[in-house]
Amino acid sequence: MKPFRWLCLLSVVVSCNVLAGRSDGTLDIYWVDSMGGGSTLIVTPDDESILIDTGNPGGRDAGRIHQVATEVAGLKQIDHLIVTHFHIDHYGGAPELAALMPIRTVYDNGIPERDPDGRQDLTWPQRIRAYRDMPVGSRQVVEPGQTISLRRIKDSPELQFTIVAARQRVLSKADAVANAAVCAEVTTKPVDSSDNANSIATLLQFGAFRFFNGGDLTWNVEAKLVCPDILIEPVDVFQVNHHGLDVSNNPVLLRALAPVVAVFNNGPRKGAMPAVVESLKALPKPPALFQVHRNLRNPEVNAPDDRLANDGEPGGEYLLLKVSPNATTYDLIVPKPLTSHKFEVRR
Repeated sequence: MKPFRWLCLLSVVVSCNVLAGRSDGTLDIYWVDSMGGGSTLIVTPDDESILIDTGNPGGRDAGRIHQVATEVAGLKQIDHLIVTHFHIDHYGGAPELAALMPIRTVYDNGIPERDPDGRQDLTWPQRIRAYRDMPVGSRQVVEPGQTISLRRIKDSPELQFTIVAARQRVLSKADAVANAAVCAEVTTKPVDSSDNANSIATLLQFGAFRFFNGGDLTWNVEAKLVCPDILIEPVDVFQVNHHGLDVSNNPVLLRALAPVVAVFNNGPRKGAMPAVVESLKALPKPPALFQVHRNLRNPEVNAPDDRLANDGEPGGEYLLLKVSPNATTYDLIVPKPLTSHKFEVRR
């Protein structure tokens, strides 16, 4: 069970139940601060854990993940680790985290023998060695459409975790709806030869609640989820792709997702770019925006202060989302200063 959080003592506005222990039956999502790297921790109502990406090497990011996982979420191990792609800010902290706590299963695109960005980089075997050799229970190479089985507690809503894209391929759906009108207006960008385009994208469903995490998926591949057919339905919460960079976040994907809440897992000087913020604000129903960091480069586009986890450097604070046990509402919580924003799950 999660320990009772001392933050409850600080709040006269938010009920202590918001941050109470794991006996509450909620689905929890933590955006851990890896200063513009990727680190998203999901804890199911049955205390099963999914970590999507592990930040950079160097001890800081693995330490922050470990602290949130053990001291806040009350976990003893990571059950499922998804590494969306082989850029250092997404896989780099994994070996250090594996030294701090057990990792049962790792899911990735398959460890490449050569630099995944196509460069003639002779240092790649050395750079990937720690990840290749880290002790884990097992490893799996994912496929689009694959589901990862999760435990479900009695009388709890259905829980499903699906791989929707990997290695520039997307899932197929027999009942997909053609999207000709929108697809006629789709624009493309120069081909992305980096490993960002190969990112694993995932969809978490808990009852009617839906959460999309696209890793660092980029513009042209994002369009494949929408054209020629719509393969992704509207979601409640969208982790903005690629930290909020404008080589990603194709408007056609944003319109299809139509999120109620958009979360930037950004750094103080990385992500949450003005063009992406404006694309989200231009949606028919603009989402509520939250950021792991205040954007120091473009302060004019920042979310309101009570929706920012970190005001500047050195950072270290997380954002927390708690979905109610019956999956009808969810709270997006900023721990310092403690504020909570409630939303209804879309139907």
